[in-house]
Amino acid sequence: MGRGHYFCIDLIKLSLIQGDMEHAIAALSDPTRREIIEMLAGKEMPAGAIASRFDMSAPAVSQHLKVLKEAKLVTVRADAQRRLYSLNKDGFEEMDEWLSRIRRYWSKNLDALEKILRDQDKAKGKK
Repeated sequence: MGRGHYFCIDLIKLSLIQGDMEHAIAALSDPTRREIIEMLAGKEMPAGAIASRFDMSAPAVSQHLKVLKEAKLVTVRADAQRRLYSLNKDGFEEMDEWLSRIRRYWSKNLDALEKILRDQDKAKGKK
């Protein structure tokens, strides 16, 4: 397989990752879903307990949970008749890696800007 094939495979992987990331970001754009994430940051919770904290129907909360699950931000497991939800560490690690790349970019560029501004200040001080 030539180098071009590997490049295409990398592009496909990148598009899949970005697709997951876009899905996660879209899921988190809703305030109800962000509140659910905050609730689950403390502990695993059954769907009924999550639904009881909102002034909306249980099926509506269930739809929010479905979106979060599809975005790979929460996991669900069955415990007898209950569905227990918890945060999906993998989904958040992927987001954290992406944010780290963005932070590195800005940190590097802001450090360069700071150096330029300091050099300009020093040059002004010499005049």
